[in-house]
Amino acid sequence: MNEEISDDNPDHRDSSLMREYSLAQELINNVPYLAMIVLGTVIFSATLGGSAWGLIAAGAYLACGLIGAFWIMVFVCPYCRYWNTKSCPCGYGRIAAKFRKKKTVECFSEKFKKHIPVIMPLWFLPVLVGVPLVIHSFSWTLLVLLVVFALEAFVVLPLVSTKHGCKECPQKDACPWMKHKGKPAA
Repeated sequence: MNEEISDDNPDHRDSSLMREYSLAQELINNVPYLAMIVLGTVIFSATLGGSAWGLIAAGAYLACGLIGAFWIMVFVCPYCRYWNTKSCPCGYGRIAAKFRKKKTVECFSEKFKKHIPVIMPLWFLPVLVGVPLVIHSFSWTLLVLLVVFALEAFVVLPLVSTKHGCKECPQKDACPWMKHKGKPAA
């Protein structure tokens, strides 16, 4: 099922059904993910008081955030109908086309389920590191960072994804994320 297909095959995309996004819109659509990564990076730095270990942990988290986005581009995007189009809300599809050939869209759900867990720790690691420190040695700064991170990661980012990018996706009925959310976003 990993067969390559032509990127001009009308079966894998119907541009009349897909909205096109400008580069500026793609950048804006990435703000929630970027904000989560930046907040997580700051939390890692703050938990260790700006020490060398804190900066190393913060740098590692930031690198994981960037690698995670690239991972999705390489291992999920080639199976998406948005691959190599301006219809990808975050622009990953056009970037993915520079690294991987188009694959069959029928495998999208399988690849999504398989590879999304790779980036899931990005949502939990800052909380798992920050909460014990807030409990052990209370800091208003860290508490506020954790609350803002939690709101961003668990409310804003999923809400923006579901109500914006996923809403117009031609694959929303087969997408594990949208199936998990119940009905497709209206």
